[in-house]
Amino acid sequence: MNLLYSCAGLGVGLLVGMTGVGGGSLMTPVLVLLFGFHPATAVGTDLLFASITKSIGTGMHGSFGTVNWRITGWLAAGSLPAASLTLVVIDRIGAATPQMAAIISLVLGTALVVTALAVALRVWIQKFALAHLGSLPPRQAAILTVVTGVALGVLVSISSVGAGALGLTALVFLYPDQPTARLVGSDIAHAVPLTLLAGIGHWLLGSTDWALLGALLVGSVPGIVIGSLVATRVPDAALRPILAATLLLVGGRLLVQ
Repeated sequence: MNLLYSCAGLGVGLLVGMTGVGGGSLMTPVLVLLFGFHPATAVGTDLLFASITKSIGTGMHGSFGTVNWRITGWLAAGSLPAASLTLVVIDRIGAATPQMAAIISLVLGTALVVTALAVALRVWIQKFALAHLGSLPPRQAAILTVVTGVALGVLVSISSVGAGALGLTALVFLYPDQPTARLVGSDIAHAVPLTLLAGIGHWLLGSTDWALLGALLVGSVPGIVIGSLVATRVPDAALRPILAATLLLVGGRLLVQ
């Protein structure tokens, strides 16, 4: 089974490298639907998986100067306290209970459907924001960024989904005048402390499979490298509709199971 997990990590890593969409949108559903893991275990393991892989991405973006650390800090100011409170609630309900499994499946399925729409409409969203939305006053932008962080903190702690495509979509609306690469780098940098905190929280709740995490990393790290290289040769317009359709189908499957 470890080989199958590594193959799954490789496949997800390839897609992440080619599309830039967070692994949580892909890995958690694979672990739940394909391998039959309890949703809490899938989320807890995937969060630590994401914190490690996104650390690599943050290092690359930081070296290229494509991280706005002020935006990252505002997001974290909202997301980290929200994630901590969400973990307390999960602990009260019980991470391994059927009730928590139902909640995770519902939130995960909904998040995947919304993520699919964000992926499919990203280009249109960027054009709309640039054409119709002006720059917000700094104070208002900061407040809305913190509020966005709160929403992401709750969503990521429950489902492991949201720090990638959804976070970037929100930043495009809040900062339409910022270069896309800078928003992507800021979003990835913010995801590192958020997924690490949420992942540690799930570990303390007993919902982390370390053997599974190791097997996933064995496949995903080379997958991300290869995917990043292939991305320059595969048209973005061809990849995003396929990815969006996949996320939509998986999200719908989780909602009706």
